[in-house]
Amino acid sequence: MANLERKFIGLRSLSSYCLLSGAILLCSLNALGAEPTAEQPQSTGILVSMDASRDYLSGKITGFAAAMDRFFGNDRNYQETNKSVVQLDLSRATGYGGDRKLVLSARANLNLPSTEKKLHLLIESNPDQNFSGEPTTTQNTAINNQISAPQSYGLALRYEKVREELRALHISADAGLKFQGIHVDPFMRARTSYSIPFDTWRMKAAESVYWFNTIGLGETTQVDFEHVVSEPVLFRATSNATWLKDKQNFDLRQDFTFYQTLNERTALLYQASAIGVSNPQVELTENILQVLYRYRLHRQWMFFELNPQLIFPKVNNFRSSFALTMRLEMLFDQSR
Repeated sequence: MANLERKFIGLRSLSSYCLLSGAILLCSLNALGAEPTAEQPQSTGILVSMDASRDYLSGKITGFAAAMDRFFGNDRNYQETNKSVVQLDLSRATGYGGDRKLVLSARANLNLPSTEKKLHLLIESNPDQNFSGEPTTTQNTAINNQISAPQSYGLALRYEKVREELRALHISADAGLKFQGIHVDPFMRARTSYSIPFDTWRMKAAESVYWFNTIGLGETTQVDFEHVVSEPVLFRATSNATWLKDKQNFDLRQDFTFYQTLNERTALLYQASAIGVSNPQVELTENILQVLYRYRLHRQWMFFELNPQLIFPKVNNFRSSFALTMRLEMLFDQSR
């Protein structure tokens, strides 16, 4: 347990470090995009060759990771694609933490015409439940054994800036309204991500800051390390820390994930996760082992997922509990 606590202390330190790093990155954008001056020496032939090899490997990792994110329809694809995407999910969770109800969720990121893909219209279900960087389709409340409709809806305008070279830099800022019954509340979000290649690895850091009337001010820091193990297998280690001002607490998560492509219609995800909190003390609250099977049912837009999980919660003295989630997803993306 002491080792696990030290890991989470490290994650908390990493979150603070990423906050500082994000500020430095934003202040250095002009320097990053600057052309060599007369005072700056030009690269030698050897260095040019090394750059070409690095760019090739970086492009391979970036392209493969982006293809995996698109196929699985995950949050990073939704947040960082500069093309219109619409995602509809119908899911059912059973076992530990599941209520056997069908849960409906939806979100859309639409380019506005004549804005050079810089302005987007966002439509989301439960926008204040998506702040941690992962979809929360199983968190809605089911009603009378029927399909559970979202509790609230969000409508926002997003400004987006992308550095096209290897998609290294992505900046977005949202301003919108959340509709829940007769109540209308404003919200704001901003997100920055930056990727750095290291030979056969790539590091990607993302920082999100947001404010909702329901949860207050918060921020999420996420750092990914990615490596192409072989052509059909991608490894990703993800460290995530979410802080909410009203809770004065870090929600911490560490994921180790393998993505495997079986064929053009089928892929698998294998993941081991550790989840914890920082307040009132740093402690581990849950471990999760899961496999996600994703199959493309029809053409390029209809998918089925089967997601068995073994969950080891602290409240049950880390004894294993089984859960199963089934999901039917419709993903409309111009890149497909």
